[in-house]
Amino acid sequence: MTLENKIDAFVSLGDFLRQFKEHGNVQSVDIAQNSTFFEAFSELIKLSQSHNGWYTPEQVYFSINSWAEALTEENLRIWLSRYSFVEKEAKTVAIILAGNIPLVGFHDFLSVLISGNKVLVKTSSNDQHLLPFLAKYLIAVEPKFENYIEFTEGKLENYDAVIATGSDNTARYFEFYFKDKPSIIRRNRNSVAVLTGNETEAQIQALGEDIFRYFGLGCRNVSKLFVPRGYNFDKFFEGIYSFQDIVQYERYANNYDYNKAVFLMSNFKLLDNGFLTIKEDESYSSPISSVFYEYYDSLNELNSKLKEDDLKIQCIVSDGIIENGIPFGETQKPKLWDYADNVDTIEFLNTL
Repeated sequence: MTLENKIDAFVSLGDFLRQFKEHGNVQSVDIAQNSTFFEAFSELIKLSQSHNGWYTPEQVYFSINSWAEALTEENLRIWLSRYSFVEKEAKTVAIILAGNIPLVGFHDFLSVLISGNKVLVKTSSNDQHLLPFLAKYLIAVEPKFENYIEFTEGKLENYDAVIATGSDNTARYFEFYFKDKPSIIRRNRNSVAVLTGNETEAQIQALGEDIFRYFGLGCRNVSKLFVPRGYNFDKFFEGIYSFQDIVQYERYANNYDYNKAVFLMSNFKLLDNGFLTIKEDESYSSPISSVFYEYYDSLNELNSKLKEDDLKIQCIVSDGIIENGIPFGETQKPKLWDYADNVDTIEFLNTL
């Protein structure tokens, strides 16, 4: 199977996904395999929340639409143009997926296949339906993929390399268990935002998207704010107020009530707006429904701190004042060439 065949197949997948929108799915007449897959995928989206309570239709559609935007011929060619692909025997790469957000492992799945390797997928128990469905669609539009894609629920066997994503605790297990295989092992990371107090209302509202999308469950969700000493949080709370309906989701509300109670019983000083608590804390990882904050005195000192803590951080959101920062509202819209943990997956796969 040539690179062109693979690009064409993923472009077809992108075309397929573009039919599905939160305000209404619209079936196109010229999409490959639509008669077989359109209604079935529509139904799967409806059922996603019954499979995982965090996978509300809004969140599933957002993930689908993000991948639809990414899987264009232009984006695929820009991404792949920096690499040289040579004909070689395909290796089998096991990927162990997290299930915190819908289709969270799709980039690894795509990378393994586009690099000419075979993928052996172990899905999370929290996300066992969306990716297998899209794999079936890919095989339907490009039958040669059938020999390149396998899902397993049991023990991983007969593989050459591993890409595994988990917590810091599971990462230690992965590193021991897969010590004899080439691997990418991903640990806990969190995203941060650096504020100055001069942000516009639109920027703070966009920051709300970075905080609340996927209920804050992803490593690209902002879980900590760095603010100048004396920062007035009124502007922050005003800017994120449009996200107040998030507390209507039972699972989020339960976490909000529980974590707030724990903080209060521990006599922590909190700021609270009825759907988010913020607490001064040096840690990067805040619980669901809470964001930590830390004061800074100098942007130069903060830049140095963020560089030192690089292995703990996935994204840095700022208004152009921090090195490698990204704009407000963009954390959940990575490009194909924005690699998790800044580890180039294609480069790793090409060395196998």
